[in-house]
Amino acid sequence: MPPSPRTQVAIAIVEKDDRVLIGRRPENVPLAGYWEFPGGKVLAGETPAEAAVRECLEETGLPVAVVAAVAVEQADYDHGRLDLRFFHCRLTGGSAKPKAPFRWVLRGELPQYTFPPANAAVLRWLLKAGPSKPSE
Repeated sequence: MPPSPRTQVAIAIVEKDDRVLIGRRPENVPLAGYWEFPGGKVLAGETPAEAAVRECLEETGLPVAVVAAVAVEQADYDHGRLDLRFFHCRLTGGSAKPKAPFRWVLRGELPQYTFPPANAAVLRWLLKAGPSKPSE
């Protein structure tokens, strides 16, 4: 039997004032209790970057724009095979107060939170990147 197809997932890495936007996955979903960046499945007809922007707005209420592609990771979990595309994003306006369960945490505090294993390379990048450049 051939392996199941990979689900395309787009993830927004949003920074503001040396803080990063994360949320805790609810109970009764795959990877419950892990922390995550906003993101979700890429829909038919949209690019991964467009999906990252849409998912961030839907999940957090915050409008963002993609600054750059950061990483592509593959993950094979019990609930499916995923292609994860991470995008560095910046806020584009409005309030910086996200909807629950999302919150801003200091970049240096990220190691205190447990993320899914496929996020390891992006977390290392965030910890090495230092403060983000101010928005123009």
